[in-house]
Amino acid sequence: MDTKKLRKIGAVVLALAALVAISYWFSLDKSVRYLILNQPNHPNPLFWDIEQRDAAFQSLEKLKVLPFNIVHKGDTVREFDTSTPLSISKEQVSRYFDQQRIAGLVVLHKGKLVFEHYDLGLDETRKWTSFSVAKSFTSTLVGAAIKDGYISSLDDNVSTYIPDLVGSQYENVTIHQLLTMTSGIQWNEDYDDPQSDVNRFNYNEPDPGVDATVSYMRKLPAAYPPGTHWAYSTGESNLIGVLVAQATGKTLSDYLSEKVWQHIGAAQDASWLLDSTGHEIGGCCIQATTRDYALFGDFILGNATINGESILPDGYLKTATTKQADIGSDNAGYGYQWWTFNDGTFQGRGIFGQGIFISPEDELVIALNSNWPGAKVSELAEARLNMYRDIQTLVQQQLVH
Repeated sequence: MDTKKLRKIGAVVLALAALVAISYWFSLDKSVRYLILNQPNHPNPLFWDIEQRDAAFQSLEKLKVLPFNIVHKGDTVREFDTSTPLSISKEQVSRYFDQQRIAGLVVLHKGKLVFEHYDLGLDETRKWTSFSVAKSFTSTLVGAAIKDGYISSLDDNVSTYIPDLVGSQYENVTIHQLLTMTSGIQWNEDYDDPQSDVNRFNYNEPDPGVDATVSYMRKLPAAYPPGTHWAYSTGESNLIGVLVAQATGKTLSDYLSEKVWQHIGAAQDASWLLDSTGHEIGGCCIQATTRDYALFGDFILGNATINGESILPDGYLKTATTKQADIGSDNAGYGYQWWTFNDGTFQGRGIFGQGIFISPEDELVIALNSNWPGAKVSELAEARLNMYRDIQTLVQQQLVH
């Protein structure tokens, strides 16, 4: 074969290769393409810039960089009744979304979809990372494990179910104290400090053969006697996840699927990020659509009931969603991984503006996904709560008869 023919063949091969590469590039999700071109220079999303987070929060599954397990949905998808829409002015919606950089907002009243709106590239089919809203999911699984007989009592010591904690300060801490974050163990939850516990423990080299969270937490000193002091600790929520997994012998993802996700009419599988030892991060990082987060809230509103029977012990949910620990507020408290209010409403909430707000009296669920400029911004937390209350008032005025 002469040189000219070889050159022509080579040119054709290169052209085809280029077409394949271009086709593959544009087949990638747009958020993934953005992150490939604008790669974060830090492994922790807390220190990414806002555009990187916009892209990453809706594409952590698609990136396939961080390991995760699937939470499988059931065969039936919930069809929403949209016959009684909630009227919210365009000015209010713009204010909510612009002020809090909201990606998705879904409102259910009596199980009906009464409001839905999206921004930041999100829509009803795309998932978003929950951050600490996952804590409320994990708390629900504790109740399910009690009902199923895997956990005997909330008064049991944590080390009964996590033997690797024997000899640590957690040996004298109960499951109830872990759920209410009143263990008294020293912990720093400062998201802006790279040396804080919350920023170090996920990247700490675990002891051989020991779960990553357990390995870090069992070295912490006590700051107060157990049960005497409340302090917010994502590490302890992760310990709750380890406890449920070890008590049930199941992964959190499988147990969540079995007890909840297969039964709520979720439109999509969810996913749950894993730590360095391959276990779900109990205090963080479920990926799901905003609609499916709302369905979880509606499941909780209905006392976590399947076919007429709750998956939780009698009274568990009422206790979990009412004040069990004093957080220094006259009107609010902390339950079992739920933030509670004295009027009977409660919420799961996560950094960067994620949330599920539930008002049992109004039969109201609000699911929210956002990307605030910072992980924890007090004025935006206040704005989020004010928005919930605004929507609650509109529901009372327009839909409650």
